[in-house]
Amino acid sequence: QVQLVETGGGLVQAGDSLRLSCVGSGRAFDSYILAWFYQPPGKEREFVAAIRWSGRTYYRPSVEGRFTISRDNAKNTVYLQMNNLKPDDTGIYYCAADRGGVVEHADPNEYTSWGQGTQVTVSS
Repeated sequence: QVQLVETGGGLVQAGDSLRLSCVGSGRAFDSYILAWFYQPPGKEREFVAAIRWSGRTYYRPSVEGRFTISRDNAKNTVYLQMNNLKPDDTGIYYCAADRGGVVEHADPNEYTSWGQGTQVTVSS
């Protein structure tokens, strides 16, 4: 199955920007839906953004207008550009993928492949 590795997390101040990357190996991304989830401290994993093979994107309301998800199928990479970060954005960010059968894009149970996560910490 596809293996996913996230990079780009770190410790930043409110208002700063980060760009997360997720590189896949084992299978091509072309037909996959790709997504980012995050897990705030002490909470369940939550949806952040998703992008289908067609380029259609979805965002949780709290990040819309600040975050941008994009993909480069030739590089088997999905990105999450995070601007104007807030303390509530703090958490472990996970890359997720599925081969195309996802109906509920915000449901983590719909995805079959997951990365190990990268920590994002935003201080006030």
